[in-house]
Amino acid sequence: MVQSAANDVDGYLTEVPAARKDALIRLRALCRAELPGFDEVMAYGMPAYERNGVAEIAFASQKQYISFYLMRTDVREAFTEQLAGQNMGKGCLRFRKPDTIDFELLRELLRATAGRPGAVC
Repeated sequence: MVQSAANDVDGYLTEVPAARKDALIRLRALCRAELPGFDEVMAYGMPAYERNGVAEIAFASQKQYISFYLMRTDVREAFTEQLAGQNMGKGCLRFRKPDTIDFELLRELLRATAGRPGAVC
């Protein structure tokens, strides 16, 4: 399920594979808790969190992994050390198995994102 046609995040979560559902529900709850003032939307077929109409965070259930999109370059650079050794793309962390998701690292990334606005990639 690379892109969803769901209209909202609740609909998106009904489509994800059962083996990933709990992890994605937990990830959503974490985003909602740590990103006050952000709007939860569907963008590019995945849940995204926008500030002033600009998506800064998103996540998705991809074919081979769960992706956590961190679109703030400044936050990624500030966490270079903590992100070393993670499976990363240009703007995302990839988790092949739900039980390998480092929710504490994601919490720190979300808090840094929420802490102040910044440019997205």
